[in-house]
Amino acid sequence: MEGGEAASLLGERSPGRPAQLKTYRRRWFLLAVVCLLNCSNAMLWLTFAPVADKTASYFHISLETVNWLSLVYLLISIPFGLVATWVLDSVGLRWAVTLSAWLNMTGSIIRMFSVLKFLSLGSQSYWYLFVGQCLCALAQPLVIFSPTKLAALWFPDHQRATANMVASMSNPLGILIANVLSPALVPEGKHIPLMVNENWFNQAAGLFGVQLLYIFADSGVGKTGNMSLHCVVQLGVYAIPAVTACALATTGIHEKVPPTPPSASATNSTSQPFLTGLKMLLRNKSYIILAVCFGGGIGMFTCFSSLLEQILCEKGYSNVFAGLNGALFTMCGLLGAFLLGLYVDRTRRFIESTKICFCLSALASIVFAVASRFRHQAITLAIASSLFGFFGFAIYPVAMELAVECSYPVGEGTSTGLIFVASQVQGVILMILLQALTVRVSEDPSSACALNQDGALDWTIPTLLLAGLCSAMACFYVIFFNTDYKRLHAEANGGTLVSAEDTAAAAAPEA
Repeated sequence: MEGGEAASLLGERSPGRPAQLKTYRRRWFLLAVVCLLNCSNAMLWLTFAPVADKTASYFHISLETVNWLSLVYLLISIPFGLVATWVLDSVGLRWAVTLSAWLNMTGSIIRMFSVLKFLSLGSQSYWYLFVGQCLCALAQPLVIFSPTKLAALWFPDHQRATANMVASMSNPLGILIANVLSPALVPEGKHIPLMVNENWFNQAAGLFGVQLLYIFADSGVGKTGNMSLHCVVQLGVYAIPAVTACALATTGIHEKVPPTPPSASATNSTSQPFLTGLKMLLRNKSYIILAVCFGGGIGMFTCFSSLLEQILCEKGYSNVFAGLNGALFTMCGLLGAFLLGLYVDRTRRFIESTKICFCLSALASIVFAVASRFRHQAITLAIASSLFGFFGFAIYPVAMELAVECSYPVGEGTSTGLIFVASQVQGVILMILLQALTVRVSEDPSSACALNQDGALDWTIPTLLLAGLCSAMACFYVIFFNTDYKRLHAEANGGTLVSAEDTAAAAAPEA
């Protein structure tokens, strides 16, 4: 039943007793399920962002209201993120993945209700979208926290960083799909009625991830008899990855942990009680610095992905170009994460790699902030977005592994979850602050923004602020962050704890 097991003797767990450590082929199935779920959740998150102005114009709602469809992910994940860390480290990986899969699928289905005539709420059908987004947002912390737990429990030490990279980067892959497809479907708001052409629908129906729901809210455009049917069909295609991930997670994941651990540290992966681990993290200065800096970096990347179209349209850049920038940002990020993950797996240079990439991503953000304030800078913006993604995304999986290394023996769900919660708090603050700092400008014929409002928004101050914060975070991280690789040292010593301070902190509540 466990065909394909590869056994290896990696060390001793106690004096005189060799520990036989095994890996199982089914770890790749678990990795595939987490990747699909992560990708699907990201696709549901940012479908609106690349066409925010067109969505606001068509639905007759404000741009701020459209932004809430993305912002709700950040808000909900803050309180639920703490619950998700407890679920992962106390209940187990299996139930965390299964629960997130069901929440994700249910949310994607509820959003279909806004195009069903017999369930129509008229001008209030938007609330179907919002409720669906809320359920998908509940799933996000569970699936975002899972990669490090999966890598620690099922993968040997020389594959952990790579496995974490693959699972983590499936989230930006979902963002990439949304960035490419949404602008392609809706090049201009005035062309929406033309998109009802039957041949166009036949072509679009074959595209994975297409969701016309956000453009055609009801059957009030074009061929009224067929419009809702087309929307439901397209939304059903978009829900396929969510439904597939839920089916695979429910029927294919049967164990919390492998029968035999793949590494010396795996048996200690859930050794610390949740509250004890939380206290240990709050006393760990290195971890706090990592949480503030890396969490802030994730928050900035969230803002960049959500607001990119709005930042560029005021200077005359089309939604298609904004989507292309988002795609370059993500694709280059995937490449950077892949290369850095392989490098770190071989060299164990976690700290040096993250410091260099953080600094280079800050430089790229400065270039983008300046270039985005001028017209006809498409090449410069494309290069800046590519470099920002290449160096910025590369940090993500490595920093997650670094969080586990500097906080061991705290559970992986807790150590990575707290960073994610910190990133969402900073992301919410940044999203609200950046929108508040925008300045409404008079109607400009060269603007590509399609808003039924008094002019567009100027993002000069917010983009420069974002670049300044990224640079400040990078400097702070380079100067002040340093830590021992506690998990690697523990494995070298047969799985024993490396820090007397950590041991004392863990034992204190039970004394």
